[in-house]
Amino acid sequence: MILALDIGNTNIVAGCIDDSGILFSERIKTDTSKTDLEYVVLFDALLDLHNIDRNSIEGVAVSSVVPPVNTVITAACEKMLGKSPLFVGPGVKTGINIVIDNPSSAGSDLIVDAVAGLKEYGAPLIIIDMGTATTVTILDENKNFIGGAIMPGIGATMDSLVNRTSQLPRIALEAPKRTIGANTVDCMKSGIIIGQAAAIDGMIDRMWEELGYETKIVATGGLVPCIIPNCRHDIITDSDLILKGLKIIYDKNSSETR
Repeated sequence: MILALDIGNTNIVAGCIDDSGILFSERIKTDTSKTDLEYVVLFDALLDLHNIDRNSIEGVAVSSVVPPVNTVITAACEKMLGKSPLFVGPGVKTGINIVIDNPSSAGSDLIVDAVAGLKEYGAPLIIIDMGTATTVTILDENKNFIGGAIMPGIGATMDSLVNRTSQLPRIALEAPKRTIGANTVDCMKSGIIIGQAAAIDGMIDRMWEELGYETKIVATGGLVPCIIPNCRHDIITDSDLILKGLKIIYDKNSSETR
């Protein structure tokens, strides 16, 4: 069993996973001001909540897009488990052929998603990860990671509307009954929720056109339930994709060091 951590700009997805599957998955707020001891307390609470024996955790795998947190998380894992985590990055074996201008610049979360997506769903594949940003990643028919797109997530869109206008309120992230809103709140819901769904549909169509063929599509991330049901394409949802990918990468690297 490993402890898998996906450190995003807004949340850290933490879970334990073994060969039989995911034992739990929870979200805690990413906070660059927390000390290693504060993270130990949080992780300890999660393990206790799910009755996980610390002695059964053989290692820790981490995907992070928040470098300032990495040193603190390393110290927390060493204090709590006596183990240094494996961070996904340059030099870590993933089994993915990255064919972009600068392979080392690919986000670790995108690589981990791609590793799991390839194993679970095969290629060609479009992977949509919906968090603070909405990312779209392409695995072509030859299983190559060839790039994708990055869009503002719905949280960032909401913050922009609320913080940069005088009269628009913060609203619940739920789809309106109709695309044509009849009041301010429904108009905002339409623009944020239906607008993001339409953007995803449009990106998929344009990417298929550039590829010259259609692909499977899988979506992951905390905001998937808000958006994907409003898309017109057939999109598989897999909320645990990145945890699965971290386990695959951990196994690949630990087996080669034994």
